Amino acid sequence: MAIRYIPYFPDPIEGQAVLNNFTRTLKYYGNDKIKENLKRGMPLYEVETIEEIGTNNENNMLIRGECISACAYLKDKGITVDLVYIDPPFASGAYYAKKVYLRRNPKIAEIITNAEKEIEMNEDFKNFEEKMYGDVWNKEDYLNWMYENLIAIKSVMSEKASIYVHLDWHIGHYVKILMDEIFGEDKFKNEIVWHYSWGIRTTNQWNKKHDTIFLYTMNDDYVFNAEEVLEERQISDATANRLKYKGALISDGNKGRGEQELALPSDVWYVATINGMANEKVDYATQKPEGLLERIIKASSDKGMIVADFFGGSGVTAAVANKLNRKFIHCDIGINSIQTSRDRLISDGAQFNILEIKDGVSLYRNPSQTMDKIKKLIKGLRNEDSLDKFWEGAIQDSKEGLIPVYVPNLLDSSTKLLDKALMTDIIRKAIPDLPDDVKKVIVYYIDITSVDEIKKIIDDDTTTLVEIELRDLKELLSEVVVDDYIEYTINESNEKLFKEYNVSINKFISDRVIQKIEDYNQKRQSQCLKKAKKYKPIILSDNGLEMIEYVSLDCTNTDGIWKSDIEIKIDKNSYVTINGEKSKEFWNGTITSKRKPLRLKVRNICGDESVSKL
Repeated sequence: MAIRYIPYFPDPIEGQAVLNNFTRTLKYYGNDKIKENLKRGMPLYEVETIEEIGTNNENNMLIRGECISACAYLKDKGITVDLVYIDPPFASGAYYAKKVYLRRNPKIAEIITNAEKEIEMNEDFKNFEEKMYGDVWNKEDYLNWMYENLIAIKSVMSEKASIYVHLDWHIGHYVKILMDEIFGEDKFKNEIVWHYSWGIRTTNQWNKKHDTIFLYTMNDDYVFNAEEVLEERQISDATANRLKYKGALISDGNKGRGEQELALPSDVWYVATINGMANEKVDYATQKPEGLLERIIKASSDKGMIVADFFGGSGVTAAVANKLNRKFIHCDIGINSIQTSRDRLISDGAQFNILEIKDGVSLYRNPSQTMDKIKKLIKGLRNEDSLDKFWEGAIQDSKEGLIPVYVPNLLDSSTKLLDKALMTDIIRKAIPDLPDDVKKVIVYYIDITSVDEIKKIIDDDTTTLVEIELRDLKELLSEVVVDDYIEYTINESNEKLFKEYNVSINKFISDRVIQKIEDYNQKRQSQCLKKAKKYKPIILSDNGLEMIEYVSLDCTNTDGIWKSDIEIKIDKNSYVTINGEKSKEFWNGTITSKRKPLRLKVRNICGDESVSKL
């Protein structure tokens, strides 16, 4: 439950209602639902600092949580941002995942090397992917969600700030109308076309080879450094005089034909997508090239300004902002985004804090996979064809009969909060459509405005006799969180001039990873039997070290905020990075510290982290 609610708008004009600007020029079913949310404000939750990297004098942040909750935190702390770039879901109907790779086992390298080859060579290896999020939306729900997010972001933008919203053909034209309403048509500056060569290949229509980025500003006084993003253009007989006449050329035009001349930047950009061998590639499904963000950040911010990305993904915005001497705020709901961005920024020598919004999200580190497990977690829950898709299923009770069950969709953050509007919809719309013999329904929630308020709504209603039971889904989801088993030994060494502590990982068991591999083996075995092919299963070692991708020692704190004094990251090729320094060495199964280690953290290849006190 939120601590309190923070108003969206900084300072409403005296005598003017906060919602006077709520005109909703884009009309569609359900677009008035957002009014209650805006009246209530942004939910402010407890925020915990999870990890500190460096002294972080610039107050750089990685925030795990939803955009609206992050904006509530920033506004409560009086923090405003000077440039926003967001690359939100595109409502594309796709699911995004990261590929999972076993690492080289330092104790039985030959066995695991064979397993690695089996994985990399087999293109059907799909079950061992880590689903990050689903970009599958009802259009109306998406637009309501985007409207509220954009209002929240606007609430923390400085007076000179700009916002770049990156979308494509799926939904961009609708969001453009929302932005006209939120920021004002007169604050629209550009529709930028990012052109690239990668993408769909077809011969029955024009190939889709671009995304769209909308640029809006808060006011007419905003930052735009054209001199930082001048473009080189080749001068030809056909273009030289025309470019001079239009004033597009910056330099004096004395260069010969075929030479490069500096010109003012245009709103059509060709920036190459990331190739498979690029140093910046971090194996994140929706990763954007650094060149794209470099152009945006150079043009629309000055050194020392705060650059924010509230759908941070692979961390490209934070990484480029750091390199260009800007402060950064990275926000994302996904744990994989936070881990990927953290590791990337450490390699760049950045200093920052990792914060977590305590809104229940941390209990389902992977919403997609948790949704798959919910039916097993809710005892007796099964599919029921007679029910609308609003209901997750039903429980058959000997006394009550059929009990429909509502479960919030963990892939859709707009369903997380059980409030007056949702409860009214359940009572007035969902329950009347149920079969006549239904006596009871169960409503799960992740967050709730007020238990007493919702119960009063239920008690005061006279339209239905159906009993409504409220249940906190977080109590159920807590069963999903299972730490991995880590077996280790610590040895002190005085062989050098100073004392060293060697922590050796002897055994690692991750039930979750093991189950993924077993599922994959069963699927492949069935496929091979049908095709009469020879089947080679993936074999894990008894010590399980091939399931580890990251090891860290905290030599500073015994509890609370994590301080990584020494860490090892094992990449998908099994090479080791130590404290951000890459190498071509393989891991030997140990991690060494000059200081006495107090805690050990191990991350498995699916991203789960487990901590042991030493």
